[in-house]
Amino acid sequence: MMISDPSKKYRPFVAFERDFSERTWPSKRITHPPIWMSTDLRDGNQALIEPMSVERKLRFFQQLIKIGFKEIEVGFPSASQTDFDFVRKLVDEKRIPDDVTIIVLTQSREDLIARTVEAAAGAKNAIVHLYNACAPAFRKIVFNMDPDGVRDLAVSGTKFVKHYTSQHPETFWRYEYSPEVFSTTEPEVALDVCNAVVEAWQPTPEAKIILNLPATIEATTPNLYADQIEWMHKNLKHRDRIVLSVHPHNDRGTAVAAAEFAVMAGADRIEGCLFGSGERTGNVDLVTLALNLYTQGIHPGLDFSDIDEVRRCAEYCNQLPVHPRHPYAGDLVFTAFSGSHQDAIKKGFAVQQADAIWEVPYLPIDPADLGRSYDAVIRVNSQSGKGGVSYLLEQEHGLVLPRRLQIEFSRAIQRVTDETGKEVTAEDVYDLFNQEYLQLDGPWQLVRHRITGQPNAKSGEQFVIEVDVRHNGKDVHLTGQGDGAISAFVNALNQEVRIMDYHEHAIGTGTDTRAASYVEIRVGDAPTGFGVGINADIVTASFQAILGALNRHAMHHGAGSQNTTAVAV
Repeated sequence: MMISDPSKKYRPFVAFERDFSERTWPSKRITHPPIWMSTDLRDGNQALIEPMSVERKLRFFQQLIKIGFKEIEVGFPSASQTDFDFVRKLVDEKRIPDDVTIIVLTQSREDLIARTVEAAAGAKNAIVHLYNACAPAFRKIVFNMDPDGVRDLAVSGTKFVKHYTSQHPETFWRYEYSPEVFSTTEPEVALDVCNAVVEAWQPTPEAKIILNLPATIEATTPNLYADQIEWMHKNLKHRDRIVLSVHPHNDRGTAVAAAEFAVMAGADRIEGCLFGSGERTGNVDLVTLALNLYTQGIHPGLDFSDIDEVRRCAEYCNQLPVHPRHPYAGDLVFTAFSGSHQDAIKKGFAVQQADAIWEVPYLPIDPADLGRSYDAVIRVNSQSGKGGVSYLLEQEHGLVLPRRLQIEFSRAIQRVTDETGKEVTAEDVYDLFNQEYLQLDGPWQLVRHRITGQPNAKSGEQFVIEVDVRHNGKDVHLTGQGDGAISAFVNALNQEVRIMDYHEHAIGTGTDTRAASYVEIRVGDAPTGFGVGINADIVTASFQAILGALNRHAMHHGAGSQNTTAVAV
């Protein structure tokens, strides 16, 4: 229960004994992007209920490279055999581009440092990232150590890193040091430790050391964190040999502002995660930070031209959803339910010129720049205030449409309401859904299928499937293999198809239960589209959904005559 006087239990954080009057950052503007470092595979992975498998880590790593990250923290190899093996896999299989630097984290212990260097040895470029906690609460409660002991631990660890990396000259090694919990450490203590580490490492202007100042616990308002960063920026020795980095967490919900203020205060580099994943309330959200810069006319150096692909990758690898209202990336951020908002946006699009400054009301960024479109969810009965399209389909027919399918189908409803000028009924909605997704004529029809091989999941073997389809009126017999029934089916079709999303649920109960399957696909570079299948058998329903999506693609993109290149047997 919340107490009536929280001042008896909590005290406001004070970084400086006196006001930091020398601040200059409030008048600064960000004019160029910082150095970005993704810690999704380390800090983000540590925060997951179920840490990523090697397959998910590899997919995430490849996505980060595609986005354009040049510094990626890939693991904590001394703390986990899985992390060690993953780092070695990246190095041994030469999966790291020459212009990408991997980062490996370690505590300040000789055996752990040796193990960490062993994991990354052989990479073209690597950073060893060493940390130890410096804040008073940690010194007193966790380590029973005074400030001198904290400094000595950091310096000894730095020397061990220097020793062990020198044994692997085939790798270009750099060094990063974090005074963990910098955010609640006395500035003088943090400065003393960091200066001692710099002296021990002996960086040069050409081979700089990274000093990372983490808000391990976000303890105060973003402006005070910026004061701390500017004070360090102005007082560190050998500043020209230092890359000053920040690692904001989001305990107070202000990590994005703290990171932006920190750059204004002198920081050169930001560590964070896509969509703010990370311990507790998360690391700072690099997607939001990057696109905030973009909307100010500054290219962040990261490519989010297909934000949906990035989001789906993060959701799959983290097994965590991105909130529908998440800035820039959520399913609903370009959707307005308010009639006045819809009207203003519609009028803005009507006058917006392709080569003009962006001025559409309510939209700070052009959705097309992110591979998105503006989709207003149409409410079927706005006058009465009852639910919209998806509500009627769920209540009347048990169909629980995924959010993006709701948006897609609403366009069909919009066409009808625009043409008739009338409000549609629940029966009208289902009839249109039936025409649009369930009874759609097209070049593909499923005749029958048979799974001939369904191996144990641990065996490493694949599903084998035989399929009879009717394609452009001709009967074709196909075979395919895959990790599961759906991938085997897609491989059998041998089309340029990627499964982007998949949902399923039961309709009804008991012996009358049927399965509903919703599949979102992308054919080539065309926009994504959904197909729907309903059948007593879930596998059949999913196959019907895939063919339905292909038929809708053919109808909307003129691909009806596309030939299958699968081998008939």
